[in-house]
Amino acid sequence: MKPIQSFAVILFLLVGAPLSFADTAQEIRDVVEANMAFTNKNLSQDPMRISSGGSKEFFSSGGLLNTLTRNGDNPDFEFFSGSVKHIEVVVLVEGKAAIAHYYQEAAMKPKGLPAVPNYRTRVTQAYVKEDGMWRVKAAHWSPLQGGAGTSQTVVK
Repeated sequence: MKPIQSFAVILFLLVGAPLSFADTAQEIRDVVEANMAFTNKNLSQDPMRISSGGSKEFFSSGGLLNTLTRNGDNPDFEFFSGSVKHIEVVVLVEGKAAIAHYYQEAAMKPKGLPAVPNYRTRVTQAYVKEDGMWRVKAAHWSPLQGGAGTSQTVVK
């Protein structure tokens, strides 16, 4: 290999390769924020956020492991005002799989249930890319001390 070619390969490995991981991480951060914006606007969660094969999830309200599907019960809200912050992403396979860790805060009232004025939780979500879109494959929601989980208690 010529010296200039060797330099180009080394430069790519030192500079170009990490940038590709930054792209996936930014895509995941954007998806997390878009999912929150969807819920704030529509007073419901986007069913298309879920993997075509479903998502295995532990809810912040407690209970056993749940399986969410795109055509399952998505809660509707009488009001919902939420935000996410401190989104950290671990890229597992560039462009194919990643984990997002973040904090979510909200004031909400699911239809037919008591209001939750101080919902604060830690979130871990596993994302996979399907048909060019990032989808949730698994999640764990864990309330912060001093915050509250949702008003639903799930014991499926």
